[in-house]
Amino acid sequence: MVTQDVDLVVATESVERAVQLLEEAGFKSERFPWSVNFKGVSKISIQLSTEDFYSAFPDRSVPADIHGILMRVAALDDTLRGKIKGWKDSEHRQSKKIKDLGDVARLVESHAHLWPQLDVELQQLIQKPAI
Repeated sequence: MVTQDVDLVVATESVERAVQLLEEAGFKSERFPWSVNFKGVSKISIQLSTEDFYSAFPDRSVPADIHGILMRVAALDDTLRGKIKGWKDSEHRQSKKIKDLGDVARLVESHAHLWPQLDVELQQLIQKPAI
């Protein structure tokens, strides 16, 4: 999915070290109850998620080639769960909720095996993919 931000989840005990390293690399940080956000010199921003919801994501991450860099990324199931959580969040602005819904639809279109993980409400909004 095309985006201008990078979402990171690190082990709870490593959050402060990650913040320190990013600040030492020149990023400015802003803390929120659910994340620490970073801005550097590029248009790309970094969000370090600190919610318990994401704490097990690193353990289930999978290797992936991201523009020539081998990294660990969230498993598809976790990515879907995170997008559903964002879509259901009543505090998110409407445009963010619509983007999350679109991301859920794209994930299910590309990975039809994820369809059963959608609750009834989402299955009524998103077209069932051909299997």
